[in-house]
Amino acid sequence: MSLSDHVSPAHTIVILTGAGISKESGLQTFRDPDGIWAKHRIEDVATPKAFARDPEAVLGFYNIRRAQMGDPEIRPNAAHKALGMLERFWPGGVLLVTQNIDDLHARGGSRNLIHMHGELMKTRCNECGHLVEGIGDIETDMVCAACDAAGTLRPHVVWFGEIPLEMKAIEAALGRCGLFVSIGTSGNVYPAAGFVQQARRHGAYAVELNLEESLGVSLFQEGRYGPATEIVPAFVDELRALAEG
Repeated sequence: MSLSDHVSPAHTIVILTGAGISKESGLQTFRDPDGIWAKHRIEDVATPKAFARDPEAVLGFYNIRRAQMGDPEIRPNAAHKALGMLERFWPGGVLLVTQNIDDLHARGGSRNLIHMHGELMKTRCNECGHLVEGIGDIETDMVCAACDAAGTLRPHVVWFGEIPLEMKAIEAALGRCGLFVSIGTSGNVYPAAGFVQQARRHGAYAVELNLEESLGVSLFQEGRYGPATEIVPAFVDELRALAEG
């Protein structure tokens, strides 16, 4: 059976992406042996308690990562660009939900986009929630332009122990989509790892695109494996042919 046996151009598509889609752009993943968390303890740099205890260390960690995003070598790859194109030609509509805090999907052309774990290049006030972009490094003595609080600015990212963003909108989309696609995810980070089950409960066809099988592979009806820059554009080409009839 082909994809056309399960999906029609009228179906809405929900796509979940994880760190695996950005790895070929030069960004480290969290779960790899040489990844980010192999070099830093989550408890030291990615929790509200860590920020309260040692804001300078936490901000320093994220300032380095923000600077890395300015490297001209870090740019959208073929997988990001293919998903940007998909959004433009798919009749039923596409929602892209990413666990990534980088800006590569937006730079790759995606517009209907939810960053459920926040956005690295934005800054938020922990006191009033004021959100700004492009202020460079965050320093501990900076003052919020909206509420005048000092020492409250932080990266606009969801730390461990915090609730992911826009969950109501994501859950609503999962309840009405006809195709759910998971790309570059490990399958062990919740609530995202449970999205496939939510979508399938409402009748969606579920496809995993990954370098290798995830922990949740048995939850998908179909899996395609290999580098994201190869399998994602090929999958999008298949959807284009389906859309063009």
